[in-house]
Amino acid sequence: MKILISVEVFHVGLLHALLDLETHDQLMGHQKVGASFEGFVIEQVATLLGVREMYFWGTHQGAELDLLIMRRGKRIGFEVKLSESPTVTKSMHIAIEDLALDRLLVVYPGSKSFSLGKQTEAVAIADLPGRLLRLR
Repeated sequence: MKILISVEVFHVGLLHALLDLETHDQLMGHQKVGASFEGFVIEQVATLLGVREMYFWGTHQGAELDLLIMRRGKRIGFEVKLSESPTVTKSMHIAIEDLALDRLLVVYPGSKSFSLGKQTEAVAIADLPGRLLRLR
């Protein structure tokens, strides 16, 4: 699997070095693997789209959205899941409604992108650069 990686991956590599993670197996078994993947995805979005304003969103009731950006007058949400088969969660439904999202991309480490509904798509990490370039 080929993945376009920006120079921003340095930050994720630094995290792995600080956590003394040298192998893929060590990373996958570490409690911070989800946060590491989320950081990697956010860095890719910021770098490839050149966005300067990005937001995390959460409610007092616990609904969250990992990343919100505004692009050409559209509200685009990103949720990062370290699952091989992501689904739309209650939290995502709340974010779509409360934030009036035009699009929600659920980025995951799988190999195939697919629709999760009318305005929601599961995006394989390898497909992320292409999806982002369409947003430019």
